[in-house]
Amino acid sequence: MVRTGSVAGPTLAVVARAAGVSVPTASKVVNGREDVAPETRRRVTEALDRLGYVRRPRFEVAKPPGLVDLVVHSLENSWSGAVLHGVEGAAHDAGLEVVVSAGLTRTGGERPRRDWLDKLTTRGSAGVLFNLAELTPSQYAWLEQHRIPFVMIDPVLEPPPGVVSVGAANWQGGVLATEHLLSLGHERIGVIGGFRRRMWGGARVAGYRSALASAGIGHRPEYVRYGGFSEAGAHRRMRELLDLPEPPTAVFVCSDRMALGAYQALSERELRVPDDFSVVGFDDLPESRWATPALTTVRQPLSEMAATALRLLVRMMAGEQPEGTRTELSTRLVERASTGPVPSRRRAAESLSGRPPR
Repeated sequence: MVRTGSVAGPTLAVVARAAGVSVPTASKVVNGREDVAPETRRRVTEALDRLGYVRRPRFEVAKPPGLVDLVVHSLENSWSGAVLHGVEGAAHDAGLEVVVSAGLTRTGGERPRRDWLDKLTTRGSAGVLFNLAELTPSQYAWLEQHRIPFVMIDPVLEPPPGVVSVGAANWQGGVLATEHLLSLGHERIGVIGGFRRRMWGGARVAGYRSALASAGIGHRPEYVRYGGFSEAGAHRRMRELLDLPEPPTAVFVCSDRMALGAYQALSERELRVPDDFSVVGFDDLPESRWATPALTTVRQPLSEMAATALRLLVRMMAGEQPEGTRTELSTRLVERASTGPVPSRRRAAESLSGRPPR
Protein backbone atom coordinates (compact mmCIF):
# COMPACT_ATOMS: atom_id res chain seq x y z
CA MET A 1 0.00 0.00 0.00
CA VAL A 2 1.32 3.43 -0.93
CA ARG A 3 1.47 5.96 1.88
CA THR A 4 1.16 9.60 0.87
CA GLY A 5 1.75 12.77 2.84
CA SER A 6 4.19 12.72 5.75
CA VAL A 7 5.52 9.46 7.15
CA ALA A 8 3.32 9.87 10.24
CA GLY A 9 0.27 10.82 8.25
CA PRO A 10 -2.78 8.65 7.71
CA THR A 11 -2.77 5.98 5.05
CA LEU A 12 -5.47 5.74 2.43
CA ALA A 13 -6.88 2.75 4.32
CA VAL A 14 -7.40 4.93 7.40
CA VAL A 15 -9.20 7.53 5.31
CA ALA A 16 -11.38 4.87 3.66
CA ARG A 17 -12.34 3.39 7.03
CA ALA A 18 -13.25 6.83 8.40
CA ALA A 19 -15.45 7.54 5.36
CA GLY A 20 -17.05 4.09 5.38
CA VAL A 21 -15.87 3.17 1.87
CA SER A 22 -13.41 0.76 0.29
CA VAL A 23 -9.78 1.71 -0.36
CA PRO A 24 -10.28 1.60 -4.19
CA THR A 25 -13.20 4.03 -3.84
CA ALA A 26 -11.13 6.40 -1.71
CA SER A 27 -8.35 6.13 -4.29
CA LYS A 28 -10.75 7.16 -7.06
CA VAL A 29 -11.65 10.33 -5.15
CA VAL A 30 -7.99 11.15 -4.47
CA ASN A 31 -7.17 10.72 -8.18
CA GLY A 32 -10.10 12.79 -9.44
CA ARG A 33 -11.99 9.93 -11.06
CA GLU A 34 -15.57 10.72 -12.14
CA ASP A 35 -17.18 7.35 -11.45
CA VAL A 36 -17.96 8.10 -7.78
CA ALA A 37 -21.37 9.05 -6.39
CA PRO A 38 -21.56 12.70 -5.16
CA GLU A 39 -22.45 11.69 -1.58
CA THR A 40 -19.58 9.20 -1.46
CA ARG A 41 -17.19 11.80 -2.84
CA ARG A 42 -18.33 14.25 -0.15
CA ARG A 43 -17.70 11.76 2.68
CA VAL A 44 -14.25 10.85 1.42
CA THR A 45 -13.28 14.48 0.87
CA GLU A 46 -14.37 15.39 4.40
CA ALA A 47 -12.35 12.48 5.80
CA LEU A 48 -9.29 13.55 3.81
CA ASP A 49 -9.51 17.06 5.20
CA ARG A 50 -10.33 16.00 8.74
CA LEU A 51 -7.45 13.53 8.97
CA GLY A 52 -4.91 15.77 7.30
CA TYR A 53 -4.23 13.48 4.37
CA VAL A 54 -1.81 15.20 1.96
CA ARG A 55 -2.44 14.37 -1.68
CA ARG A 56 0.96 14.26 -3.30
CA PRO A 57 0.94 13.68 -7.09
CA ARG A 58 2.70 10.47 -7.98
CA PHE A 59 4.36 11.95 -11.04
CA GLU A 60 6.36 14.43 -8.94
CA VAL A 61 8.59 11.60 -7.74
CA ALA A 62 9.87 10.46 -11.12
CA LYS A 63 8.86 13.09 -13.64
CA PRO A 64 11.33 13.38 -16.52
CA PRO A 65 11.84 17.09 -17.23
CA GLY A 66 11.90 16.91 -21.02
CA LEU A 67 8.53 15.43 -21.99
CA VAL A 68 5.26 17.18 -22.86
CA ASP A 69 2.00 15.86 -24.25
CA LEU A 70 0.01 17.20 -27.19
CA VAL A 71 -3.60 16.07 -27.40
CA VAL A 72 -5.27 16.55 -30.79
CA HIS A 73 -8.73 15.62 -32.02
CA SER A 74 -7.41 13.77 -35.06
CA LEU A 75 -4.32 13.45 -37.22
CA GLU A 76 -6.35 12.90 -40.37
CA ASN A 77 -6.65 16.55 -41.36
CA SER A 78 -4.37 19.41 -42.33
CA TRP A 79 -5.51 21.46 -39.30
CA SER A 80 -3.80 19.06 -36.87
CA GLY A 81 -0.79 18.87 -39.17
CA ALA A 82 -0.29 22.64 -38.89
CA VAL A 83 -0.65 22.50 -35.09
CA LEU A 84 1.83 19.62 -34.83
CA HIS A 85 4.31 21.48 -37.03
CA GLY A 86 4.21 24.51 -34.73
CA VAL A 87 4.51 22.49 -31.53
CA GLU A 88 7.40 20.37 -32.81
CA GLY A 89 9.38 23.39 -33.97
CA ALA A 90 9.01 25.21 -30.65
CA ALA A 91 9.67 22.02 -28.67
CA HIS A 92 12.89 21.41 -30.60
CA ASP A 93 14.07 24.92 -29.72
CA ALA A 94 13.25 24.27 -26.05
CA GLY A 95 14.95 20.85 -25.99
CA LEU A 96 11.69 18.99 -25.30
CA GLU A 97 10.21 15.76 -26.59
CA VAL A 98 6.53 15.63 -27.60
CA VAL A 99 4.12 12.74 -27.15
CA VAL A 100 1.14 13.09 -29.51
CA SER A 101 -2.20 11.54 -28.61
CA ALA A 102 -5.07 11.45 -31.08
CA GLY A 103 -8.48 9.87 -31.26
CA LEU A 104 -9.07 10.20 -27.52
CA THR A 105 -12.51 11.71 -27.93
CA ARG A 106 -15.90 10.30 -27.15
CA THR A 107 -18.37 9.82 -29.96
CA GLY A 108 -19.84 13.21 -30.79
CA GLY A 109 -17.59 15.07 -28.35
CA GLU A 110 -14.08 16.34 -27.81
CA ARG A 111 -13.32 15.32 -24.21
CA PRO A 112 -10.21 13.25 -23.43
CA ARG A 113 -11.11 9.96 -21.75
CA ARG A 114 -10.42 9.45 -18.07
CA ASP A 115 -8.07 6.54 -18.71
CA TRP A 116 -5.80 8.83 -20.73
CA LEU A 117 -5.52 11.23 -17.80
CA ASP A 118 -4.54 8.31 -15.57
CA LYS A 119 -1.80 7.32 -18.02
CA LEU A 120 -0.50 10.89 -18.05
CA THR A 121 0.95 10.55 -14.55
CA THR A 122 2.49 7.17 -15.37
CA ARG A 123 4.17 8.62 -18.46
CA GLY A 124 5.60 11.46 -16.40
CA SER A 125 4.81 14.39 -18.69
CA ALA A 126 5.86 17.81 -17.45
CA GLY A 127 2.93 19.55 -19.15
CA VAL A 128 0.10 19.19 -21.65
CA LEU A 129 -1.20 21.07 -24.68
CA PHE A 130 -4.86 20.46 -25.54
CA ASN A 131 -5.97 21.32 -29.09
CA LEU A 132 -9.72 21.74 -29.74
CA ALA A 133 -10.47 19.96 -26.48
CA GLU A 134 -13.50 20.24 -24.24
CA LEU A 135 -12.65 19.23 -20.68
CA THR A 136 -15.14 18.48 -17.93
CA PRO A 137 -14.99 20.33 -14.59
CA SER A 138 -13.67 17.12 -12.98
CA GLN A 139 -10.87 16.89 -15.54
CA TYR A 140 -9.86 20.52 -14.95
CA ALA A 141 -9.86 19.77 -11.21
CA TRP A 142 -7.78 16.62 -11.78
CA LEU A 143 -5.10 18.57 -13.66
CA GLU A 144 -5.07 21.27 -10.99
CA GLN A 145 -4.91 18.73 -8.16
CA HIS A 146 -1.96 16.95 -9.78
CA ARG A 147 -0.26 20.27 -10.52
CA ILE A 148 0.18 19.50 -14.19
CA PRO A 149 0.70 22.71 -16.22
CA PHE A 150 -1.45 22.84 -19.34
CA VAL A 151 -2.42 25.26 -22.11
CA MET A 152 -5.50 25.14 -24.32
CA ILE A 153 -5.04 25.74 -28.07
CA ASP A 154 -8.28 27.05 -29.58
CA PRO A 155 -10.54 25.78 -26.75
CA VAL A 156 -14.02 24.72 -27.74
CA LEU A 157 -15.76 26.50 -24.85
CA GLU A 158 -14.76 29.39 -22.64
CA PRO A 159 -12.22 27.91 -20.18
CA PRO A 160 -12.63 28.40 -16.42
CA PRO A 161 -10.98 31.48 -14.89
CA GLY A 162 -7.21 31.17 -14.71
CA VAL A 163 -6.85 28.61 -17.51
CA VAL A 164 -4.27 29.71 -20.08
CA SER A 165 -5.33 29.52 -23.74
CA VAL A 166 -4.12 30.60 -27.18
CA GLY A 167 -6.35 31.27 -30.16
CA ALA A 168 -6.94 33.42 -33.20
CA ALA A 169 -8.72 36.75 -33.41
CA ASN A 170 -11.91 35.12 -34.71
CA TRP A 171 -14.13 38.19 -34.35
CA GLN A 172 -11.61 40.23 -36.33
CA GLY A 173 -11.57 37.52 -38.99
CA GLY A 174 -15.35 37.65 -39.34
CA VAL A 175 -15.14 41.41 -39.81
CA LEU A 176 -12.40 41.09 -42.45
CA ALA A 177 -14.33 38.50 -44.46
CA THR A 178 -17.54 40.53 -44.46
CA GLU A 179 -15.84 43.85 -45.17
CA HIS A 180 -14.15 42.28 -48.19
CA LEU A 181 -17.52 41.23 -49.63
CA LEU A 182 -19.00 44.65 -48.83
CA SER A 183 -16.11 46.31 -50.70
CA LEU A 184 -17.10 44.33 -53.79
CA GLY A 185 -20.61 45.75 -53.66
CA HIS A 186 -22.38 42.84 -51.97
CA GLU A 187 -25.12 43.76 -49.51
CA ARG A 188 -27.04 40.48 -49.42
CA ILE A 189 -24.37 38.48 -47.59
CA GLY A 190 -25.09 35.19 -45.90
CA VAL A 191 -23.04 33.37 -43.29
CA ILE A 192 -22.67 29.67 -42.53
CA GLY A 193 -21.28 29.27 -39.03
CA GLY A 194 -20.08 26.15 -37.25
CA PHE A 195 -21.73 25.70 -33.84
CA ARG A 196 -23.61 28.47 -32.06
CA ARG A 197 -22.07 27.96 -28.62
CA ARG A 198 -18.44 27.35 -29.51
CA MET A 199 -16.01 30.17 -28.93
CA TRP A 200 -14.51 30.47 -32.37
CA GLY A 201 -17.73 29.82 -34.29
CA GLY A 202 -19.74 32.35 -32.33
CA ALA A 203 -17.02 35.00 -32.57
CA ARG A 204 -16.78 34.71 -36.37
CA VAL A 205 -20.52 35.17 -36.81
CA ALA A 206 -20.43 38.09 -34.36
CA GLY A 207 -17.73 39.74 -36.49
CA TYR A 208 -19.91 39.27 -39.59
CA ARG A 209 -22.84 40.97 -37.87
CA SER A 210 -20.66 43.81 -36.62
CA ALA A 211 -19.30 44.54 -40.11
CA LEU A 212 -22.81 44.65 -41.57
CA ALA A 213 -23.97 46.98 -38.81
CA SER A 214 -21.00 49.31 -39.38
CA ALA A 215 -21.95 49.45 -43.07
CA GLY A 216 -25.54 50.38 -42.17
CA ILE A 217 -26.96 47.09 -43.44
CA GLY A 218 -29.71 45.56 -41.36
CA HIS A 219 -29.34 42.08 -39.94
CA ARG A 220 -31.35 39.41 -41.78
CA PRO A 221 -31.83 36.36 -39.54
CA GLU A 222 -32.67 34.13 -42.51
CA TYR A 223 -29.15 34.72 -43.86
CA VAL A 224 -27.53 33.17 -40.76
CA ARG A 225 -27.14 29.37 -40.84
CA TYR A 226 -25.03 26.85 -38.91
CA GLY A 227 -23.40 23.85 -40.59
CA GLY A 228 -21.59 22.14 -37.73
CA PHE A 229 -18.13 22.58 -39.32
CA SER A 230 -18.78 19.76 -41.81
CA GLU A 231 -18.93 19.77 -45.60
CA ALA A 232 -22.30 18.00 -45.56
CA GLY A 233 -23.75 20.48 -43.10
CA ALA A 234 -22.55 23.47 -45.13
CA HIS A 235 -23.91 21.86 -48.30
CA ARG A 236 -27.39 21.67 -46.75
CA ARG A 237 -27.26 25.22 -45.39
CA MET A 238 -26.07 26.61 -48.72
CA ARG A 239 -29.02 24.99 -50.46
CA GLU A 240 -31.33 26.58 -47.89
CA LEU A 241 -29.86 30.01 -48.56
CA LEU A 242 -30.28 29.57 -52.31
CA ASP A 243 -33.93 28.55 -51.79
CA LEU A 244 -34.82 31.82 -50.07
CA PRO A 245 -37.18 34.18 -51.96
CA GLU A 246 -34.31 36.70 -52.05
CA PRO A 247 -31.10 34.66 -51.77
CA PRO A 248 -27.77 36.28 -50.92
CA THR A 249 -25.22 37.09 -53.59
CA ALA A 250 -22.27 36.10 -51.40
CA VAL A 251 -21.57 33.97 -48.35
CA PHE A 252 -18.99 33.94 -45.58
CA VAL A 253 -18.42 30.28 -44.65
CA CYS A 254 -16.73 29.95 -41.26
CA SER A 255 -14.25 27.20 -42.25
CA ASP A 256 -12.48 26.15 -45.44
CA ARG A 257 -13.80 22.64 -45.08
CA MET A 258 -17.38 23.92 -45.01
CA ALA A 259 -16.66 26.18 -47.97
CA LEU A 260 -16.08 23.06 -50.09
CA GLY A 261 -19.62 21.94 -49.22
CA ALA A 262 -20.93 25.34 -50.27
CA TYR A 263 -19.04 25.02 -53.57
CA GLN A 264 -20.79 21.72 -54.23
CA ALA A 265 -24.24 23.17 -53.59
CA LEU A 266 -23.55 26.11 -55.92
CA SER A 267 -22.28 23.78 -58.64
CA GLU A 268 -25.45 21.68 -58.38
CA ARG A 269 -27.48 24.83 -59.06
CA GLU A 270 -25.20 25.66 -62.01
CA LEU A 271 -23.99 28.81 -60.28
CA ARG A 272 -20.41 29.79 -61.03
CA VAL A 273 -17.95 31.06 -58.42
CA PRO A 274 -17.34 34.00 -58.45
CA ASP A 275 -19.28 35.01 -61.59
CA ASP A 276 -22.68 34.27 -60.04
CA PHE A 277 -21.84 33.95 -56.37
CA SER A 278 -18.90 34.91 -54.12
CA VAL A 279 -17.55 32.74 -51.31
CA VAL A 280 -15.12 33.50 -48.46
CA GLY A 281 -13.77 30.79 -46.15
CA PHE A 282 -11.84 30.75 -42.89
CA ASP A 283 -8.59 28.98 -41.86
CA ASP A 284 -6.34 29.12 -44.99
CA LEU A 285 -5.71 25.38 -44.98
CA PRO A 286 -4.00 23.82 -48.04
CA GLU A 287 -7.45 22.79 -49.31
CA SER A 288 -8.29 26.46 -49.88
CA ARG A 289 -5.52 26.77 -52.47
CA TRP A 290 -6.40 23.48 -54.17
CA ALA A 291 -10.11 24.30 -54.59
CA THR A 292 -11.43 25.39 -57.98
CA PRO A 293 -11.50 28.33 -58.02
CA ALA A 294 -8.91 28.97 -55.29
CA LEU A 295 -10.72 30.10 -52.16
CA THR A 296 -10.53 33.60 -50.74
CA THR A 297 -10.23 32.98 -47.02
CA VAL A 298 -9.26 34.36 -43.64
CA ARG A 299 -5.93 33.00 -42.45
CA GLN A 300 -5.59 32.03 -38.83
CA PRO A 301 -1.96 31.30 -37.91
CA LEU A 302 -2.34 27.72 -36.66
CA SER A 303 1.36 26.87 -36.47
CA GLU A 304 2.15 30.16 -34.75
CA MET A 305 -0.68 29.60 -32.27
CA ALA A 306 0.67 26.15 -31.42
CA ALA A 307 4.25 27.42 -31.05
CA THR A 308 3.06 30.25 -28.80
CA ALA A 309 1.17 27.75 -26.64
CA LEU A 310 4.27 25.57 -26.26
CA ARG A 311 6.40 28.55 -25.22
CA LEU A 312 3.79 29.55 -22.64
CA LEU A 313 3.74 25.98 -21.33
CA VAL A 314 7.53 26.00 -20.95
CA ARG A 315 7.29 29.15 -18.82
CA MET A 316 4.58 27.59 -16.67
CA MET A 317 6.67 24.42 -16.23
CA ALA A 318 9.44 26.69 -14.91
CA GLY A 319 7.08 28.14 -12.32
CA GLU A 320 6.28 31.41 -14.10
CA GLN A 321 2.77 32.78 -14.31
CA PRO A 322 1.75 34.29 -17.70
CA GLU A 323 0.68 37.92 -17.58
CA GLY A 324 -2.73 37.09 -19.04
CA THR A 325 -4.73 33.92 -19.51
CA ARG A 326 -5.84 34.55 -23.13
CA THR A 327 -3.48 35.16 -26.05
CA GLU A 328 -4.97 35.99 -29.46
CA LEU A 329 -2.99 36.11 -32.69
CA SER A 330 -4.18 38.27 -35.57
CA THR A 331 -6.04 36.96 -38.58
CA ARG A 332 -5.74 38.35 -42.11
CA LEU A 333 -7.63 38.09 -45.38
CA VAL A 334 -6.03 36.07 -48.20
CA GLU A 335 -7.69 37.14 -51.44
CA ARG A 336 -7.86 34.55 -54.21
CA ALA A 337 -10.30 33.78 -57.02
CA SER A 338 -13.60 32.96 -55.28
CA THR A 339 -14.82 36.53 -54.77
CA GLY A 340 -15.87 39.19 -57.24
CA PRO A 341 -18.32 42.06 -57.74
CA VAL A 342 -22.06 41.60 -57.44
CA PRO A 343 -23.18 39.82 -60.65
CA SER A 344 -25.18 42.81 -61.95
CA ARG A 345 -22.18 45.12 -61.52
CA ARG A 346 -19.87 42.58 -63.16
CA ARG A 347 -22.12 42.36 -66.20
CA ALA A 348 -22.28 46.16 -66.43
CA ALA A 349 -18.49 46.43 -66.29
CA GLU A 350 -18.10 43.79 -68.98
CA SER A 351 -20.64 45.59 -71.17
CA LEU A 352 -18.74 48.88 -70.87
CA SER A 353 -15.45 47.14 -71.73
CA GLY A 354 -16.95 45.53 -74.83
CA ARG A 355 -16.68 42.00 -73.47
CA PRO A 356 -19.75 39.76 -73.70
CA PRO A 357 -21.08 38.47 -70.37
CA ARG A 358 -19.99 34.95 -69.52
